[in-house]
Amino acid sequence: MIETLLVANRGEIARRVFRTARRMGISTVAVYADPDRGEPFVAEADRAFALGGTTPAESYLWGEGILEAARITGADAIHPGYGFLAENADFATSVVQAGLKWVGPPPTAIETMGSKLASKEAVTDAGVPTLPTHDLSTVSDEKAGSLAEDLGYPVLVKASAGGGGKGMRVVAGPGELADALTGARREAEAAFGDPTIFLERYLDRARHIEIQILADTHGTIISCGERECSIQRRHQKIIEEAPSPVIDAETRERLGDAAVTAARSVDYTGAGTVEFLFQDGDFSFLEMNTRLQVEHPVTEEVQGIDLVEWQLRIADDEAIPDALISTPVGSSIEARIYAEDPANGYLPSTGVLSRFDIDEDLVRVDSGVETGSTVGIDYDPMLAKVVAWSPDRRRTAAILAQALRRARVAGVTTNIGLLVNILEHEEFVSGAIDTLFLERHPIEEVTQPLLDEDESRRCAVAAAIYGQLKRRDEAAVQTTIPSGWRNNPSQPQVTTYLLDGVEVDVRYRVGRDGHFDVDAYESASIIAHDHDSIVLELDSLTTTCVIDVEPDATSVFTSRGSVKLRFVPRHPMANGEVAAGSLRAPMPGRIIEVLVTKGEVIEKGTPLLVMEAMKMEHTLRAPTKGTVSSIAANVGDQVEADTVLIVIDEPGDS
Repeated sequence: MIETLLVANRGEIARRVFRTARRMGISTVAVYADPDRGEPFVAEADRAFALGGTTPAESYLWGEGILEAARITGADAIHPGYGFLAENADFATSVVQAGLKWVGPPPTAIETMGSKLASKEAVTDAGVPTLPTHDLSTVSDEKAGSLAEDLGYPVLVKASAGGGGKGMRVVAGPGELADALTGARREAEAAFGDPTIFLERYLDRARHIEIQILADTHGTIISCGERECSIQRRHQKIIEEAPSPVIDAETRERLGDAAVTAARSVDYTGAGTVEFLFQDGDFSFLEMNTRLQVEHPVTEEVQGIDLVEWQLRIADDEAIPDALISTPVGSSIEARIYAEDPANGYLPSTGVLSRFDIDEDLVRVDSGVETGSTVGIDYDPMLAKVVAWSPDRRRTAAILAQALRRARVAGVTTNIGLLVNILEHEEFVSGAIDTLFLERHPIEEVTQPLLDEDESRRCAVAAAIYGQLKRRDEAAVQTTIPSGWRNNPSQPQVTTYLLDGVEVDVRYRVGRDGHFDVDAYESASIIAHDHDSIVLELDSLTTTCVIDVEPDATSVFTSRGSVKLRFVPRHPMANGEVAAGSLRAPMPGRIIEVLVTKGEVIEKGTPLLVMEAMKMEHTLRAPTKGTVSSIAANVGDQVEADTVLIVIDEPGDS
């Protein structure tokens, strides 16, 4: 029986595994890199070992260091979580050779299924349907063009190794193929150390359906039902659910049988996921993930099981009982909160979380962060998985949307607004979704503010009055003078904010007994306030706001959503100004490709350069139309956030 479990991972999945291990009476060990020293998962383990290093290669990908940590801490088993070394057959082999229990499948299964090309060959031989594919590992780009014509455009360029949408490009026609091949190889090499890519027939209205399987060491392999994972951005899932709204009992059985067959073809044991594309009633094998999936909670919610527990039981050679899995009960939906800006090409966002608060009375929250955590550039930008369950799918979506509207996350830009807009979209509510949902709907549509103009205005008033009261409370001199006192009472106080690029003026006069005057409202009063909240009544409507003041902005949270207000100073500093039309680095990263030349005339939105950050490539586009007047970035440069990369002279500039 496992007595001490080392989790060779970090953040959310480490905490998730620790939670089950504690319940099972298993002692836990965390390993951590230097930047994670103060993170929650380190404190939650019974023992923690410092791997050192600041990058994944120096820490969570350092197999020898992790094995040494197991030896020093007395761990007798290693759980890899997902990502990092979870699907590394060599590491799994080294764990077994060290005499430790590996909480995962046999290394041979990892090796076969870790290659999308090898896995397709294995399951095809077993009779599982697959999509037409062409291996490009020994093929020239010229030959690749004819193979793409053979498949028929559009085609999908895919990395053979890894996952998470890295090394994938949709190619609409021959003119896009060369750049797609180059970019996919480059990204695959950077993310997985393997530039092998292939072509696959592209389905333009497919749903992403996956089957959770469990396999014990006694020959039993079972299907735990399906998950629908069709809502994706950049081929990365962001909303998942179980069961799928379109899979009936007969199709569920066929999918389950195919998944079990795929797992049996590699003598699989442990927890795994077999992914399929589903369109017009037919399904095709996509890949198998030889680990626990990020979205495993939705299966747990509808099946009433703990998948991590069964990973550990199987590692202890326990047999799976016949009655473990039944027909799914109710509906569960998971949304992934990412530190990213959907309206800006899903660029990751970094910083310190000045507030992280999600109501766990409404939903399940699996998170690796808390207030005060740092979101850096070296790891995936996912902050949390928020999971809802109810007997009815529509109700589940409504509960999850409500929990996200009420979420209080500040310090970084997040995709919360995008998630709510999707969950409340009529297509999602009806179940009429596929993997191109976000391609069909303009980004302006799915990133609409959660608060309307009047609600946003009330938030701005709340922020201004809260700021005034806070300054009064913190005053060290003249404490007897009422807040907002003026020699000339006819002149209002004015606070100006920038909200979504538009200036909002709040003009107000603070009176006595909690009453004040504010432009555009006939009556206004302060009902209550404390160190981080204020309750206002404006024209008989009460608004409760939680306020988070950051160095450059104030976030205002309500039960219906939030706004970020940037303060506009009355006397801006002249020093440090950046030329209008400048493209600045949104975060630290490396310049991969420069796409324009000096003197080139461009339109707003023109791709200017490609930057690598968080193991993904990001295309940065022109903020305005004009002429490229200078290029400060060179291929290979490592740049810091806010570095000016390219300057564009706008029409009329002199």
